[in-house]
Amino acid sequence: MRVKRGFATHRRHKKYLNAAKGFRGGRSRLYRTAREAVERALQNSFVGRKARKRDFRSLWILRINAAARINGLSYSRFMHGLKLADIALDRKVLADLAVFQKDDFAKVVEQAKAALNK
Repeated sequence: MRVKRGFATHRRHKKYLNAAKGFRGGRSRLYRTAREAVERALQNSFVGRKARKRDFRSLWILRINAAARINGLSYSRFMHGLKLADIALDRKVLADLAVFQKDDFAKVVEQAKAALNK
């Protein structure tokens, strides 16, 4: 008796077509174009997860720099002052302080200035 492979093929095709739901035109209906679109989307999502980390870091640096300059220090001098003062706050926390708790951030800047002046 011969083996007919239709079931496995249908299951494989369905996996890609389900993943392509919401894509426009043939990309959601035709197997080959759907597979190409899904594979490209998966590659882009992988790249995007790496890029998101870079994007957020640059956003945090931007916010910290703006807040530090308001308090009389450049970003690089501020970060150097933090290191000298043994303040181990990461950029995410510092950016959050800079946006939502400006007075607390100003205190941190003062500590960094004091460490720089020593």
